[in-house]
Amino acid sequence: MEAKPIFEAEIDAPRNLLRTHYRGHMTEPRFREAFGHFEGLLSQLKPGFTILADMSELDLMELDCAPILGRIMDLCRASKVGTVVRVIPDPAKDIGVNILSIVHYRGKVPIATFDSLEEALKSLKG
Repeated sequence: MEAKPIFEAEIDAPRNLLRTHYRGHMTEPRFREAFGHFEGLLSQLKPGFTILADMSELDLMELDCAPILGRIMDLCRASKVGTVVRVIPDPAKDIGVNILSIVHYRGKVPIATFDSLEEALKSLKG
């Protein structure tokens, strides 16, 4: 059985939504490799798009992954992200995302964090 990738990103064009999913133990080399196709996805979105970042299956993100995560945030900001919706069920596994958001989104992007994917998806319907 093939293991699921540690990072996936896909576009839901009708909803102008970028879905990202983080899994397992994320190391910089694996994250960099998985990040490869991300930039091309942003061109498929319209300004004001929403990001759904699901970290419910993330066990650990090593500190050296922070620059890649920051790059994702910078690319999203440059592409005019409208809202970020995060799923972080365990606040202890926040891995510094809030601090990175302050720096890379510069306080200009509304962010909502939920304990479950179900709650996050409900928030997107409203």
